[in-house]
Amino acid sequence: MWEPTIRTIGAKKLAGLRAETTLATDNPAALWQEFMPRRKELTTIVGNELYAVQVYDAGFVKGKFTADSIFQKWAAVEVSGSGELPDGMEQLIVPAGDYAVFIHKGPASDFVKTANYIYRQWLPNSNYLLDDRPHLQVMCEKYLGHTNPDSEEEVWVPVKLR
Repeated sequence: MWEPTIRTIGAKKLAGLRAETTLATDNPAALWQEFMPRRKELTTIVGNELYAVQVYDAGFVKGKFTADSIFQKWAAVEVSGSGELPDGMEQLIVPAGDYAVFIHKGPASDFVKTANYIYRQWLPNSNYLLDDRPHLQVMCEKYLGHTNPDSEEEVWVPVKLR
């Protein structure tokens, strides 16, 4: 169905806004509505990509994650340098490592199908284990908005060889 590309990346420096949330209370639209008008305040942006990032505790990797588990959700862009950040914005360093990169096509409401495939089918049957690093959704030029059926985004899942 969705075969990933395995990519090895160097450390990435992201900057943006973050919120603590759970799957039960997650409202990514609110975070993005706050971030998008302010992203131009960042003066060292690299590229045009937008990064939706989830930072989970080690319980996620060990399969102890529930709908009420707290995690960090980020709305961010990649930046260079270590310049001063605008008020309320923070920096996140995504460590170097391997990622299985999938393409999610369609509206965000269909994302559960992509996630189920990744975590319930592909990952258990692959040569990889989930790694304890941030999870990314990268929105490039094919991203047409969260409700557009023709929209595409990259889903970056941190992995390591078994």
